[in-house]
Amino acid sequence: MSLTAALVLVALLLLATPVAHALLIAGGVAMWLNEPLFLFEAILNLYQPTSSFPMLAIPFFIMAGNLMMSGRFGDYLVTFAKILVGAVKGGLAQVSVVGSLFFGGVSGSAVADASALGNALIPVQKKQNYPEGFSAAVNAASSTISVLIPPSIPLILYGLVTETSIPKLFLAGIIPGIALTVMFSVVCYAVARIRNLPASPAEEKNRITLGALFDRRDAVIIVTATAALIAPAVSGALSPPAALAAGIAVMFIHTTFISRRFRWRNIPADMVKAVPALLMPVMVVVLARGGIVTPTEISVFAVVYALLVGALVYRDLSMRIVLQSVLTTGMMTGVIMLVIMGSSVLQWLLSYESVPENLALFMLDTLRSPWAVIIGMNILMILIGTFLDLPAAILLLAPIFAGIAAQIGVDPVQLGVMMVMNLAIGLYTPPVGTTLFVSVAIERVPIGRVFAHLLPFYVTALIVLGLISFVPGMATMLL
Repeated sequence: MSLTAALVLVALLLLATPVAHALLIAGGVAMWLNEPLFLFEAILNLYQPTSSFPMLAIPFFIMAGNLMMSGRFGDYLVTFAKILVGAVKGGLAQVSVVGSLFFGGVSGSAVADASALGNALIPVQKKQNYPEGFSAAVNAASSTISVLIPPSIPLILYGLVTETSIPKLFLAGIIPGIALTVMFSVVCYAVARIRNLPASPAEEKNRITLGALFDRRDAVIIVTATAALIAPAVSGALSPPAALAAGIAVMFIHTTFISRRFRWRNIPADMVKAVPALLMPVMVVVLARGGIVTPTEISVFAVVYALLVGALVYRDLSMRIVLQSVLTTGMMTGVIMLVIMGSSVLQWLLSYESVPENLALFMLDTLRSPWAVIIGMNILMILIGTFLDLPAAILLLAPIFAGIAAQIGVDPVQLGVMMVMNLAIGLYTPPVGTTLFVSVAIERVPIGRVFAHLLPFYVTALIVLGLISFVPGMATMLL
């Protein structure tokens, strides 16, 4: 049955059938041709996964993201990113990368990020004579940072399928997300230097210089004091978050009360206005890490927070925005639920024929060493990610690879970040390439012109993936 389902699924995907429908049809056809009585089992498998209480976190986080992206949140996040990195060579490309880091904490969706940032930045980049295809490449690749930053919808799905702690997965995605941001920023800077792309400093009222906040002596004292915190952090006497918080406290106390160089009036007003949006992922992580509330309760809190900030802080929330957000959330949730239902049927078929166990035995017997098994898993996940959308791929692959990872000693949290990172690369790789096609449509450029510009992003993404796969601390540092 599983072979029949696989052949039907591939055929339907090649015919450009929507993934959710392809999954449902493939499972149904396989059962009907081989074991018609199993169709009753299929009905149960369609219902059971969608009746889970933790599954409510998905529509609520989507709703929170829609509410935030409908108002001024997005504008202020772009402004904030421009203040930070706009003055660097190729400033708008840097804004696209850093903006994706911030947008990830709001939307949790790479496609939403690609659409929002792409529409805001790609037209301006074209006016500044960015090479044809480069803007689409930057937007398509950098938007995948969003799926690593909490609240990440793919990480929630992985946690639900494998019964892994969602708060731990949220924490595990932070360091890899930041690492990917830094690496992509380096690529953009190198291209900007080679192509002589212009900087894009913020408007005069939003410009901020380090000289207005620190002098060289301040910098030496702050760096020295912060470096002294590394030893207790490495030895385990001080947790990494506590060491980071202590370093920030040293900076604030020194510049405010000793050198007296820090003044709130030196901070641009538009930068301060971005703070409510930036606090969203921070509060999600703090509440999740502290075990104060469940992920589902956090998602409800996120919706309430978005409503309050939109109504009381930015004052741009209207009934039209709320209704549009509800409608969009319903449509997106419906698509995800259809994918979950179709995937659950195929999962049952695979489990019935012991495909996960047989695949695990084959890989362990053939590849033998753990590092070879990890490389094999990564290759399979990247290949499948180029054909299947991210949610569907997670739902199908997570139960299979979780058993293999357990036998070679890979932490399930580490595996979750590995899987999301692998499948994120598929988001800007044909034939599916969702963020790639969104970006190409915005720039209105032939897709062939984008591939050459994507190559350095593929290389850097694979480097980060290698670190996640073979340096467990990349994913578990903050746990």
